Amino acid sequence: MGDGAGANGTMILGIETSCDETAAAVVTADGQVLSSIVASQAEIHARYGGVVPEVASRRHLELIGPVIREALAGAGSGSGPGRVTLGDITRVGVTCGPGLIGALLVGLSAAKAIAWSRSIPLVPVDHLQGHVASLYLGPTPVEPPFVCLLASGGHTQLLAVRRHGSFERLGTTLDDAAGEAFDKGARLLGLPYPGGAEIDALARQGNSEAFRFPVARVPGLDFSFSGVKTSLLYAVRDLGDAGLAERRADLAASYQRAIVRALTQRLRQAAETAGIERLAVVGGVAANTELRAALPDAALAPLSLCTDNAAMIASAARFTDPLPPAEALVLDAYASAA
Repeated sequence: MGDGAGANGTMILGIETSCDETAAAVVTADGQVLSSIVASQAEIHARYGGVVPEVASRRHLELIGPVIREALAGAGSGSGPGRVTLGDITRVGVTCGPGLIGALLVGLSAAKAIAWSRSIPLVPVDHLQGHVASLYLGPTPVEPPFVCLLASGGHTQLLAVRRHGSFERLGTTLDDAAGEAFDKGARLLGLPYPGGAEIDALARQGNSEAFRFPVARVPGLDFSFSGVKTSLLYAVRDLGDAGLAERRADLAASYQRAIVRALTQRLRQAAETAGIERLAVVGGVAANTELRAALPDAALAPLSLCTDNAAMIASAARFTDPLPPAEALVLDAYASAA
């Protein structure tokens, strides 16, 4: 055992490889993040304008070992408990889905190998539960109940969270996720990938009232973003190349305002429907500056935990039962949310 064994009791190793971030983290039973390492592939995929699954999987294979080693080393530095090794890890939490199957299998295989070789529990974690569990980490954890907007590149959902480790889905997107709508809008505006951050930065220079982009209001608490994307497409075509160059910032600001308005209105409607006062926002889109400013009363995931990371997976593993050893080795990944 390493020098840090027993210093904080349970130490959870989290592993996340659902898309294009290879991530590992060490989190204690009480939600203290000892280390969180994220190796992004954004520069690799930028040349293709989006994530290429096979490229992502191959890069995960190259990075998974070094990233886990760095997370262990980081957990024992600074204010950590001393030198941390795999011998100090008491459970392994790993993302099983939803996500890219090839990418998920890299992290899942690594987690199985560690859990089996050390005879420690393996905890399967749903990626969406992981995003919600990012709110449970220190130093100021958020306690249920709350209504949560989970908005990312692949998912946009409204969740009633009444207890740790579970949620009730109140609404979802019928087409594009909010993050996907940002990325597609960025491509229409001639901005590089990843588009959400590019639109956010450019929008600060524009007039958000210059264009009126409608967002479809569908029944219930669901979302639809395909229409606002089409409206942007028509505006770009009408302006032409010269007009686009002149009005790009206004287009970005107005497009962002429409998406943020739809997200915030639906979130507040969901809270009223569920009878829960507290609001929360997680996922990559939670890093958007206008969305954060529009919800001053909401609990917001820390910026470092908005995009995919393994600390949130380890956090979710605190509230999820581990698998029996016989089931752990046959655990499989899944691509879509249930």
